[in-house]
Amino acid sequence: VQLQASGGGLVQPGGSLRLSCAASGFTLDNYDIAWFRQAPGKKREGVSCISSSDGTTSYKASVKGRFTISRDKAKNTVYLQINNLKNEDTAVYYCATANSCTVVAGVLIVGVRIWGKGTQVTVSS
Repeated sequence: VQLQASGGGLVQPGGSLRLSCAASGFTLDNYDIAWFRQAPGKKREGVSCISSSDGTTSYKASVKGRFTISRDKAKNTVYLQINNLKNEDTAVYYCATANSCTVVAGVLIVGVRIWGKGTQVTVSS
């Protein structure tokens, strides 16, 4: 059972990236999936999640409108589309399966089950 995030890279401010979260050994569609990021010297924070039951999506307030989470059931993959990248988006991005995901005062609160390996996103001119 393994999760792996991929798709990171070096991007200029204003650019876009699509991160992928792929699973091996289990079906992602059966789980709520969350994306997190951890910037240098900062705590890991949840940025988005998608429910398994009805596809409801949730976002940290500061990324809403620029980040889009989605599923591709056929590919057993969850994506995080990031548009209009900013320097402050620089971080290692992780995906995880979740028991729960809610937004409280603009902050994503996630009960993580399994962490995946991360992918580095660097935004720099």
